[in-house]
Amino acid sequence: MTLANGDEVRARLVIAADGRRSVLRDAAQLPCRDLGAPIDGYWFRVAKARTPDNRTEGYIDRGQMVIAIDRGDYFQCARVIPKGSAEAIRAKGIDRFRRDVAAVAPILAEGIATLASFDDVKLLSVTLDRLTRWHAPGLLAIGDAAHAMSPVGGVGINLAIQDAVAAANLLAEPMQRGARLDGLCAAVQRRRMFPVRIVQALQHIVHVRVIGRALRVGSPRPPLLMRFFDRVPLLRRIPARILGLGVRREHISSPRTPSR
Repeated sequence: MTLANGDEVRARLVIAADGRRSVLRDAAQLPCRDLGAPIDGYWFRVAKARTPDNRTEGYIDRGQMVIAIDRGDYFQCARVIPKGSAEAIRAKGIDRFRRDVAAVAPILAEGIATLASFDDVKLLSVTLDRLTRWHAPGLLAIGDAAHAMSPVGGVGINLAIQDAVAAANLLAEPMQRGARLDGLCAAVQRRRMFPVRIVQALQHIVHVRVIGRALRVGSPRPPLLMRFFDRVPLLRRIPARILGLGVRREHISSPRTPSR
């Protein structure tokens, strides 16, 4: 592998874990399938007073959707928007942005003035894709480099760690023996592709049937699916368990490398 400064690094295996804009997967020309994501998000912080408990709240009202994650002395917020609408929202100015957010999420009204300009607001372009082949000779992609996840459920880091554990379990001992790795890299993909497909399918359903309907202009109420889960709290455990624990859990079983 050649670095930006021209130095060359030689290794039996390079792990591409450099995220959804992976230069390694692009350099290897690994084939990618774009699943489509109809949303983007504006991310920003809103100051708040500390409270005994921290809760994540979602607010939906008449085509607007705001998420507020309590981080103690501030909310980490996301205004979910239809893909392609970012510039139109920005053109209306930061004052209009603050008013719209406060109208949807009154809990943010007191601290929203801390947004001085759009320099305090970052656009997250949501991507949902996956490689159809995660590996090339001497290279294995994992995490977002292999499958870019939507922010829905906050599961990207979970899957990335599970990919890493599966890769270690399948590759560590053969690497110590000096075995060929190309076939084993394919085995990592076979093991991890199933949970990736399941989670991405769930995210796609949420994009279309929940968020898409919530962002529909003129819709005064949250989508039926969200109201159903709100009325039956026990059902909330199902998506929480799938997103929190994963579809195929990974446990470390790779051998320890002898200390030198």
